[in-house]
Amino acid sequence: MTHLQALSPQPLGRRTLLQAAAAGAAGLAFPAWSQAAWPTKPVTLVVPFPAGGGTDAFARPMSAQFARLTEKQLIIDNKGGAGGTLGATVASKAAPDGYTLFMGAVHHTIAPSMYAKLEYDLERDFVPLIMVASVPQVLVVNPKKVPAANYAEFLAFVRKNPGRLNYGSAGGGTSHHLAGELFKLQTQTFITHIPYRGAGPALQDLIAGNVDMMFDGLGSSATHIKGGRIKALMVSGSKRNPAFPDVPCSTELGLPEYTVSTWYGIWAPKGTPSDIQARAVEEIRRACQTDEAKSTWSNQGADFPNLAGAQFDGFIKTELAKWSKVVKASGAKLD
Repeated sequence: MTHLQALSPQPLGRRTLLQAAAAGAAGLAFPAWSQAAWPTKPVTLVVPFPAGGGTDAFARPMSAQFARLTEKQLIIDNKGGAGGTLGATVASKAAPDGYTLFMGAVHHTIAPSMYAKLEYDLERDFVPLIMVASVPQVLVVNPKKVPAANYAEFLAFVRKNPGRLNYGSAGGGTSHHLAGELFKLQTQTFITHIPYRGAGPALQDLIAGNVDMMFDGLGSSATHIKGGRIKALMVSGSKRNPAFPDVPCSTELGLPEYTVSTWYGIWAPKGTPSDIQARAVEEIRRACQTDEAKSTWSNQGADFPNLAGAQFDGFIKTELAKWSKVVKASGAKLD
């Protein structure tokens, strides 16, 4: 086992999430008595990736349910670039009045270790509100570009043809990128990394055949897998995903340490009043627990973790420490 294997991220399991949520139910950072009159106008949700990526796959359905329940729009503002850090910078400078929120992801707990300098600090400039989705990573290929009917054939091809295949990612330092680097280390293979300005553009180029493969969040790939435009060869973790029971998991394929998941959460700019934070959590939770949202999440192989306030904050701190070790072991770094 390599040093990086030993430090590989652990799966965000359903039991872990449920235990954390239950254990912290009494310790949320928001006052239960809050009755803030929010929202009284449309709310902007900064999504730091281009339209069509994994973040959008959950932000837009959530937005629709939020609008239905509150009768106020949740406007998606896609600001992609720099592995999600550009949009985070923009959101960090927004007025802390509850009318600009930020939808970040696992990438934002990786970025502090990957970039020499960021124009924001995730812990200093934001308040974590609630985690809204968690999905496993999936290895997907363009079936016209990669001559493999299954994972075994794929691995054999990659080993016989080092450097011939390339993989797209949402950008340097994202979970897509590090999932690929982790895979290469654990399988002792070489595949060229092609960074994009978000998972959406990378996925479109995969479908078009401009890149060969991708380590993507299952949420953004699900529709295209079902439509036959791309082929799923492996889902990360120790069990198959209920939405794709025919796709083998990494553990059964001989990669028990390959456990990468993508999660998404909502933050508010630091200084947002606590009563508005509480209302935001309440309304976002309601939106994610509608039958329509539950169906969307299920179809994409996702869970609704429902970690909020202090519990979400604690989880973020754990992720920051974990990814710091992984980045250090991999040697990956960005300017």
